[in-house]
Amino acid sequence: MTAGTQQRGPAARPPAAPLAAAELDRLRAAVTDALTGFLDRQRATLAAMDPSLAPVVDEVCALAEGGKRLRPAFAYWGWRGARATTPEPAENEAAVLRAVAALEFVHASALVHDDVMDGAATRRGRPATHIGFAARHNDESLSGDRELFGTGAAILVGDLALVWSDELLRRSGISAQALSRARGVWDTMRTEVTAGQYLDLLRAAGGLPGPDGALKVARYKSAGYTVQRPLQLGAAIAGAGPEIVDACTSIGLPLGEAFQLRDDVLGVFGDPAVTGKSADDDLREGKQTLLIALAAQEADAAGRRLLDDCLGNADCSPEQFDALRGLLESTGALARVEERIAERTALARTAIAAAPIGDDARAALDALAVAATTRTA
Repeated sequence: MTAGTQQRGPAARPPAAPLAAAELDRLRAAVTDALTGFLDRQRATLAAMDPSLAPVVDEVCALAEGGKRLRPAFAYWGWRGARATTPEPAENEAAVLRAVAALEFVHASALVHDDVMDGAATRRGRPATHIGFAARHNDESLSGDRELFGTGAAILVGDLALVWSDELLRRSGISAQALSRARGVWDTMRTEVTAGQYLDLLRAAGGLPGPDGALKVARYKSAGYTVQRPLQLGAAIAGAGPEIVDACTSIGLPLGEAFQLRDDVLGVFGDPAVTGKSADDDLREGKQTLLIALAAQEADAAGRRLLDDCLGNADCSPEQFDALRGLLESTGALARVEERIAERTALARTAIAAAPIGDDARAALDALAVAATTRTA
C-alpha cells in the first residue's frame, strides 16, 4: 500500500494518560544535568588544547540546550518498561539516564549536518551552525571564504557531537554487560541516521521519487532514531527478550513516522513564534516531504508550475510561498498527511496497549505518543 492510498486504521484509542505520567520534567532535568557535566569536562579538555576551540564547545552546548528530550524519554521508558520482565540485575537509574542522554548528541549531530545539506538559515530561533561560524569568520576578519569556513566548521561540530555521543554512552556508568547489549542497537541506529541523510540528499537531487520515496527517507533519516531505536536501546540496557524488542518495533516505526510527518507539517504551517523558524524555510530549502509528493500527484498544470518555480527557490516572495501552502491544502495533501499521522499514531497506541511492559511504562508511552504527534513545535 502506497502513501497515497486511503488507509483504514485501528479503532480510536481512549484519551491518553496525562503527560505527567511520562515524568518529563524529571527526565529533562536529569538529561540536562548529564549533558552539562559532560560538556564542562570537554570544555576543559578543549581549552587545554587551545583557547580558540571555545566556540566549538559553545556551539555543541547551545545545540544540547534546546529540544524536547523525547529520544531520551523513549529510551528511559523502554528501559523501565522492560526491567521488571528480565532476569538481568537492575541497572542504576542515574547511570541509565546518563546513557540515554547520549541520544541528544546524536540528534545534535544530525541537525547540524542536515542544516548544512539543506542550506538552512536558522535552527531553534538562532543562526544555524554553519551560518554562525561564517559570521564569526567575518567578525574576526579571518582570511579565505567565509561560507566555506562556516560549512567546514559545522561539519566538524556535527562530527564532534557524534564522537561525544559514543563517549557519553561508554562512560555513563551502566554495567559492562548492559553496555555490550546496547552497542548493537546503538550502532544500527547511527548507521541508519547517516544512511537516511544520504537518501534525503539523493531525493533532493531527483532520486527516490514519489510518496514512497518520501516515506523511506523519513523512516531512516528520522523515524527510526526518534522512537524505535531509543525504545530498543532502553530495552537492551534492561536485557529485554525478543518479545519486548518486537514490541518496540511495533510501537516505534509507526510512531516515529507520525512524529516526522508532524514535523513536516509544522515546517510549512507552524507558527514561527512557537517553532523558532520561518514557515517559509522548508519551502525555500526545497524539502521533498510527503506533503510535497502528494501535492505533486494531484496538482494541475498551474499547480505543478508553481511547485517547479517556487519549491527550493530562495528568491520567491512570501506571497508566492503562501500560494504554495494554499496548493498543499487545495490538492488535499495536507489533509491526507494529517490522516496518516492519525492512523499511524493510533496503530502505535494499539501496540503500546498490547506490549508486555509495566503499567507505568504503558501509560507514559501512550502519553508520549499523543504529545509527540499533536505538538505545535
